[in-house]
Amino acid sequence: MDKKKVIEMKNLVKTYGTKGFCTTVLKGIDLEIWENDFIAVMGPSGSGKTTLLNILSTIDKPTQGTVLLDGRDITRVSNQELSQIRRDNIGFIFQDYNLLDTMTLQDNVALPLSLNGVSSKICVEKTQELLTVFGLKEHAKKYPYQLSGGQKQRGAACRAFITSPRVIFADEPTGALDSRSSKELLECLKGLNDNGRATILMVTHDAFSASYAKDVYILSDGQIQCRISKGADRKEFYDRILDMQSSMGGDFS
Repeated sequence: MDKKKVIEMKNLVKTYGTKGFCTTVLKGIDLEIWENDFIAVMGPSGSGKTTLLNILSTIDKPTQGTVLLDGRDITRVSNQELSQIRRDNIGFIFQDYNLLDTMTLQDNVALPLSLNGVSSKICVEKTQELLTVFGLKEHAKKYPYQLSGGQKQRGAACRAFITSPRVIFADEPTGALDSRSSKELLECLKGLNDNGRATILMVTHDAFSASYAKDVYILSDGQIQCRISKGADRKEFYDRILDMQSSMGGDFS
């Protein structure tokens, strides 16, 4: 079966400020994201990677250009339509877990389904299945304060996946985690992607995290400077990402 194009951005420009005092953060970005892609976006501090993620995930709007989600220009729809698009088509994983302390992990994960009026039986079934995938089934009844940082972040990832969105946006998902917890989360994301259950775009400053993606795009001065594609060996891919970071200089944070 042919893969479908999930997101297409054309001539994406983002400028902040007023006339005479403008800063152009994105300078004509063109990029396509296809079903089952796993893309990492990297770049020096101030390169525009977070701005790009915010526009693609409907949090912000471009100054110029278009963003097509399944062929629909999401930069030209109403706020009500945007809310529906976020609910039905987009999953978010942030550096901060954003779990509700008054709810168990299971209820946190099931919340998007509950808000959509899905029956409790289906909520429990889908939640249990995802918690198992992320190694959290035995923690389902615990509250966030009873979980480690890595467990909370994997729980937040479960919540992002629970509605089977068209695309997952991950903003520095390992930024607050230790190396072991980072690896556990990334292995889960890679597993879901390998099984055809996830299209992922991740912004990260970390070459180790980026090496779990299939393609890495390096952003600098508001433009995509290069693309690095994964081969058969992740270690070799990781080394190439490090080499590119070193050759570009700058603070990748």
